[in-house]
Amino acid sequence: MSCWRSLQNSGFKQESQMLAGDPVTTCLSPSVYDMICKLGFEVKGNSDFSNIVTKNGEVVWKTITGCVSCAGTDQSLDYQRSVRLLGPVCEAVHLHFLSLTKGQFETQYIPWFQWTSFPELFPEIFDALGSQQSPAISLSLMKLTSCLERALGDVFLLIGKECPFLLRDLLASEELAQVFGQSVMNVLKVFIGSPCGLNLRNILWHGFASPQEIPPKYCSMMVLLTAGLGQLLKSYLEHTEVTLAHRSFVTLKNLEDLIVFPDVTSEVLWVLEQVMMKSTFILKIMSPYWKFALTKFTSHRFADCTILLLSQLETGLRRVFAAVNQCPDRLLTAESTALYTTFDEILAKHMSDGKINQLPLFLGEPAMEFLWDLLNHQEGPRLRDRLSHGEINLLEFPREAASQLLAFSTVLILRFADEEELSAFKEKAAIRVLLNLAEGYSSRCHPVFQLKKQVLSCEKSLRTWPLLPLSEGPGQEAARLEGNSEVNACNSLITKLLHELFCHMPENHHAFHDPDGLPTENIRLLSPMLYLILLFITLELVSIHVVQGKGSQEHQQYLKFLKSILQYTENLVTYTSQEKNKWSETISLTHTALLKIWTFSKRKQMLMHVAKKSTSEVVL
Repeated sequence: MSCWRSLQNSGFKQESQMLAGDPVTTCLSPSVYDMICKLGFEVKGNSDFSNIVTKNGEVVWKTITGCVSCAGTDQSLDYQRSVRLLGPVCEAVHLHFLSLTKGQFETQYIPWFQWTSFPELFPEIFDALGSQQSPAISLSLMKLTSCLERALGDVFLLIGKECPFLLRDLLASEELAQVFGQSVMNVLKVFIGSPCGLNLRNILWHGFASPQEIPPKYCSMMVLLTAGLGQLLKSYLEHTEVTLAHRSFVTLKNLEDLIVFPDVTSEVLWVLEQVMMKSTFILKIMSPYWKFALTKFTSHRFADCTILLLSQLETGLRRVFAAVNQCPDRLLTAESTALYTTFDEILAKHMSDGKINQLPLFLGEPAMEFLWDLLNHQEGPRLRDRLSHGEINLLEFPREAASQLLAFSTVLILRFADEEELSAFKEKAAIRVLLNLAEGYSSRCHPVFQLKKQVLSCEKSLRTWPLLPLSEGPGQEAARLEGNSEVNACNSLITKLLHELFCHMPENHHAFHDPDGLPTENIRLLSPMLYLILLFITLELVSIHVVQGKGSQEHQQYLKFLKSILQYTENLVTYTSQEKNKWSETISLTHTALLKIWTFSKRKQMLMHVAKKSTSEVVL
């Protein structure tokens, strides 16, 4: 546990105390707070629900779109006035939903949610509205906006080819305006499509809004808008005679590599419940989210638990980011003219002004690598992106993902408990295991780690080479190779290159220093060649840390060389397929590739050469 002791001896305690300063009552900037919590309540008077939804259950869009105002010479949306006018409409919708039984709600509205990829969500939202539990309503809005984004993307693809990644770009697209009408899209922009409006999706997913700051009537209104969109879409599909197809849900990538912590036990949950009430990492205004997340985990609602944890990890880390970088204003939502401080900047090496971000130095490499694996690396599960954009089937979300995130959250929150409490909790064996595993964590989703996995997989495959069935008798193959000058030249180059590469092998790998010990097979060329490439890639991988020492021109030459090796392997797959079986071309191809490797090796431009040179210089 040396890492923990060093943190407490090198300013960690001071930084933790910085977080324990004046209590934070809101993470919303003044203008954003007014937009969400005040503007929609300024216009008094009740709207007649019969003017919003007909007796037949059809949404009267004219009533809703009539509340959206434009201003200025460019006729851009007047978000403040629109929110004021929409306030009474939202209130009427909310009161109407509260007056319904669940059976009435399902009979009247469920058919209009079938166009989404997750119609089962809406009865849950109805229950949350009835419970009047503020964390449940916030969670419902988060899930609704992600579900709606996914469904709108499916509609976009009825006309467009490539769906925009960002919701605001999707809502601004001509394709959706063509289906639903521009006035309808303007309504959605007010609620979820612009930082100038309510921006409900972003302030919740990025952890800015506390449970008490989200008016339930906005959740009710989003439910009604989703039903109304379903009605408009039905008319469009009938008119155009096309069929809406839903994209398949995404499978989380390499999740098995991230399972490093044991499954969360009741003892760990108890510790987390105790420490989260005292840790300076958690804002008091946000603590209901943390409690609700634990409830969801024990109820086996693992996607719900993960959604809540991700938003609150972002809140807590943003607070640490603001403290260690001495920019307290970054804790609040930005105004519409500036970017929010989100995970992207919180976890980056540099801040937007070019200064070094102190958070990675403060958290340490293991914690940063876990967060990057979980959230950012392309070969990782990218949990936040996948969940917030509606790409994952929430009903089949794996327990393992939620458990790993809970375990990591426990370790992180403990770092911001006082020393006495930390010592007491460390007495528990389950907590000691978590702390030790967290301290020793290294990236599982970084490209280097993924390359290591591929190298090991290739090595395993090559060991089975002698067991592969031959398409022709071994005598015929041996006769074809016998006396072939180009094959002999290839074998000579392979032997020379292997001797060269073995000079760069670690001292404790003597078993691999004899090229004659390589497995032999009846083809007698491809197997040694593939072993050579595999050994080369392995040694380069070991020395990958020196790649930054190459100049720009050297770097480009090195990439060009690697691409030529890649091209060789791709061509090899084609030439040796059963359909083509171009043996002569394969030999020539291999000879050319070997000459390139030999020439590049003699120039001493490989990473293993640079690493050896830098080591020699240090020794001298």
